[in-house]
Amino acid sequence: MPLPDWNALATLDDAAVPLLPAALLIARDEYPDLDPRAYEARIQDHADELRERVAAIEPTPLKMAAINHHLFEELGYSGNHDEYYDPRNSYLNQVLDRRLGNPISLALVQLEVARRLGIPLDGVSFPGHFLVRLPVEGGLLVMDPFNGGRPLAVDELRERARPHLGQSPDDHLLLQILSPAPNRAILVRMLRNLHAVYAEGGQWERAARSADRVLRLVPDQPEALRDRGLAYLQLDYLPGARHDLARYLELAPEAADADSVREQLVEASGRRLALH
Repeated sequence: MPLPDWNALATLDDAAVPLLPAALLIARDEYPDLDPRAYEARIQDHADELRERVAAIEPTPLKMAAINHHLFEELGYSGNHDEYYDPRNSYLNQVLDRRLGNPISLALVQLEVARRLGIPLDGVSFPGHFLVRLPVEGGLLVMDPFNGGRPLAVDELRERARPHLGQSPDDHLLLQILSPAPNRAILVRMLRNLHAVYAEGGQWERAARSADRVLRLVPDQPEALRDRGLAYLQLDYLPGARHDLARYLELAPEAADADSVREQLVEASGRRLALH
């Protein structure tokens, strides 16, 4: 399975962005020797093991229950509750090797297996933890990949959203939040998770790389420009920091952190002048 070119991803429509190959492309940044064909084959093997079992089940929700049972009970995929911020939880090769991950990486495994079996599973960029959703008769079945694919009732979804929204969402807003996440949005969220982990740990080269990869998917994404610029500042790459932070302020002049970023841009400009 060939991996895409980072420089080509921005030109693709959302529907054309390949989820599994692009997730492995992210992993190859950290693990340059990984063999993408081996990991694609791992996903395919999971689906093939389930094919006859799932075909013999009629209702789609029960098909999905069989997939979840196989992944989370028989194969042992699990949310890494003990080391949630371990960056390996975001790299798909490590998730497939260790069978440990964070919500979005485990969702990606679910999505790839389910779709190979004809199950129309989608990801959901829910506030807090990433979820998955399955259209069913009369509504949606929403599941939590970080906790074994457990179905979530409407009341629990409202409670999970409340701290992030400042209020409990009504039916209309909740349905909006539960909209399917395009592949590009899933990959961006994976990269933003990685950026947050690396920035928190002061690993600025990796933080800059993660933000740069977001910009390969979504050029001029303001937060990624800010994040890359601040990482460049930590690395003393002052021309890059100045460019990115200035562009961020141009695109988001009213951002809550605009004053702080302006101060750091002035600092970067002064340090750059001092080098001459």
